[in-house]
Amino acid sequence: MNRIYLDNAASTSVSNEVLNEMLPYFTNMFGNPSSLHYFGRTTNEALDVSRDRIAKAIGAKPNEIYFTSGATESNNWALLGIAEKFQNSDKKHIITSQIEHPSILETCKYLETKGFKVTYLPVDSDGLVSIAELLHQLNSNTLLVSIMTANNEIGTIQNLKAIAKTVKEKGVLFHTDATQAIGAINIDVKEMGIDMLTLSGHKINGPKGIGALYIANDVEIAPLLHGGHQERNLRAGTVNVAGAVGLGKACEIACRDIIINSQKLRRMRDYFVEQVMNKIPYVKLNGHKFQRLPNSISLSFGMVEAEALMMMLDLQGIAVSVGSSCSSGSVEPSHVLKAIKLSPELAAGTIRITISKNITKEDIDFVVEKLEEIVKKLRAISPLTKSSIGEFDNV
Repeated sequence: MNRIYLDNAASTSVSNEVLNEMLPYFTNMFGNPSSLHYFGRTTNEALDVSRDRIAKAIGAKPNEIYFTSGATESNNWALLGIAEKFQNSDKKHIITSQIEHPSILETCKYLETKGFKVTYLPVDSDGLVSIAELLHQLNSNTLLVSIMTANNEIGTIQNLKAIAKTVKEKGVLFHTDATQAIGAINIDVKEMGIDMLTLSGHKINGPKGIGALYIANDVEIAPLLHGGHQERNLRAGTVNVAGAVGLGKACEIACRDIIINSQKLRRMRDYFVEQVMNKIPYVKLNGHKFQRLPNSISLSFGMVEAEALMMMLDLQGIAVSVGSSCSSGSVEPSHVLKAIKLSPELAAGTIRITISKNITKEDIDFVVEKLEEIVKKLRAISPLTKSSIGEFDNV
C-alpha cells in the first residue's frame, strides 16, 4: 500500500541532509561536550556550529541560543523562569491567548496557583489576536506576554511584529512559540522586538527530543533545571549533541529553502482546498484564508465524525489528524476550535491536514478521491442534518 503522510504539524521525517550530519555524533564523535580533552572539545565545537546556525535562522546571537529537550520544555522555561526571577516584584500579570499550545496554557494555569494573574486573550473567527484588546489588557503589573507565531491546528499566522511592538512599548517582556513557523515565514527577533522564542527540531525535518529557547542577552531568567553548569549555568544536563547538530542543520536548511518550499506548499495547499471544496459539499475551511502557514489545512465536514473519517482514511494509507495531535484521545472539541467559536457539531467533524514538500498532485488527487468516497458513506449513516450544523464555505 502506498502511504501518504499528511500530519506534518505533528512531526516530520528527518531529512537525509540532517541525518548524515548527525550520524558521526552517535559513533566516533561521542565525547561529552563538558569534557576538556579532544573528544569533548570536538563535540563542543559541534554545538557552537549548531548554535550559530540556529541564531542565523532567527536573527539572534549564538550566545542567546539555549538547547532544550523540545518546545514543551522551552515554553515551560520561558514562563516559569521569568516568573521565578520576578516572583518578589509587583509584576504578577501574564497575558497569553486562548489558542496557545497546552505547554503554555497548562503552565499558565500552574502559575495561577502561585499567585499570578493570567489573561487569556480571545481570538476572532480566523484565530487572530486583537491588538486593541492586547493593549487594553496591558497594565503596570504585566510581566510577560506570550503569543504563538502560528497556530498548530488552524495554521493562522499572528500579526507578530505589531504584537511585539505593542508589548515592547509598554516595557513588557515578549515570548513567542514559533515551533510551527520556522522555515515557513521569516523571523528576525531583533528587528521584531522578540525577547524569547521557542523552536523544535521535529517540526522542520530534524530529530525529536531536541529544541531551543532563544533568550535575549538582556533578559534575566531563572533556570528550570538544576544540577549542572551546562548552557552557561542556565540549563543543567548533558546536551543531546547529535540532536543539537540535527536541529542546527534543520534550521539552516529550512531557511535556505524557505522561498521555494513555501511557494510549492502554498500551491499544493490551495489546490487541495480547491479540489475538496469543488467535489465535497458542506465543508468549512478554518483559520485565516490567506494569513496562514503554507502547508496547513483545517477542514470541518458537516454531518461527519472526524474520528471515523480519520480511521477510514488510515485504512486507505492516508494519515491525517483530528484537531491537535497533543490532545488526541479526547472526545472534547479542541480548545482552538472552541476559541474560534466553531459549533460543537462542526468541531466534531474537523480534521487537520498538513502537507510536506514531497507531496505531489497525484497524491492530492488520490486523497481527495478517497475523502469524497468516505464522506459520502459517513453522511449516509449520520443522524445529523445540514440544518443542525451551521454555515459552510460551499454547498
